[in-house]
Amino acid sequence: MDVSFTLSPLRKAMVTLLGAGSLMMASAAQAATTIDLSYNGAPDAEKNAVHLFASNLKRLVEEKTDGELELTLYPNSMLGEEVQRMEQVMAAPGLNIASFAGISPVFPEIYASSIPFLFRDFDHARRFFDEGEYWKASQQEFTARTGTHLLAVVEEGGFLAFTNNKRPIKSPDDFNGLRFRAMDKSQVALYDAFGASGTPIPWTEVYMALKTGVADGQMNPPMYIILGSLHEVQQHLTLANIQYSDQFLVANGELLESLPEAQRQALEEAVAEANQLNRESVESKVEERVKFLADKGMEVYRPTAAELTQFQEKAKPSYISWLKEQNIEQKWVDLALEDAGKL
Repeated sequence: MDVSFTLSPLRKAMVTLLGAGSLMMASAAQAATTIDLSYNGAPDAEKNAVHLFASNLKRLVEEKTDGELELTLYPNSMLGEEVQRMEQVMAAPGLNIASFAGISPVFPEIYASSIPFLFRDFDHARRFFDEGEYWKASQQEFTARTGTHLLAVVEEGGFLAFTNNKRPIKSPDDFNGLRFRAMDKSQVALYDAFGASGTPIPWTEVYMALKTGVADGQMNPPMYIILGSLHEVQQHLTLANIQYSDQFLVANGELLESLPEAQRQALEEAVAEANQLNRESVESKVEERVKFLADKGMEVYRPTAAELTQFQEKAKPSYISWLKEQNIEQKWVDLALEDAGKL
């Protein structure tokens, strides 16, 4: 049945306005640039500080650009393990939060920033990356080699602690004969210094490796122990605070160059704000997370100053020797040690 009707002048005006609004929305949708952001760990901001950073970054970027830039988050290594994700961000527009396992194949000099006991506390580590010459030189060299940019050092859970399922670790001698999961070859070298053996195992496989006895222990900040439910398969926790726990936000160079100046500035401001929020959250929750693990049945041990000195005396020189074996130029080690000493 044919039905015809005539719109009143008021209705005509309303339709015109609605049509114009729809066109504006469609135009805005077309103008939006979507950027993929990949990283490790579950999409749980309470348990995973990397996801907290990613979700805050997404919110801030979209707010600051009025939706002109949108981030799509890919947690849980959905786009691949560390090396795969680095290859992707080097080859195509996108963002990736990489651990040492992702950065080191293209920039092994990153290991100079993880010299054991390099930092006294959170503030010391943050000044090292915010103000130091080592990090400025690293950013420049990384871009020259890869065409990508190191936009931020993302705090992911505090300082690293040892866990294992065999015995309390109170001194380097307690490592003898134990098998440890290593994140990368630098951690293998660290375990060797203590008389243990280390085997690189991807994060996604750590729980089963510990459960089945492929490894006796591992090294991570309390946040990751909780995130991976490792307290279910580990009994002993030693708060040695041996290394600062961080990852690195990497941006594809062509992506940054393609952004209008205002959008790039908004992205960089959002990165800085999201990073500050992460720092505040991570530091505030360290003791809360340690208590959680103790309540779950882990035996928590805090080494004395004398015991920490024993760890340092074995770990630091051995690790620096290992850096030389990797053909890392001495200037990178010197820069890192100099910055840590004066900042």
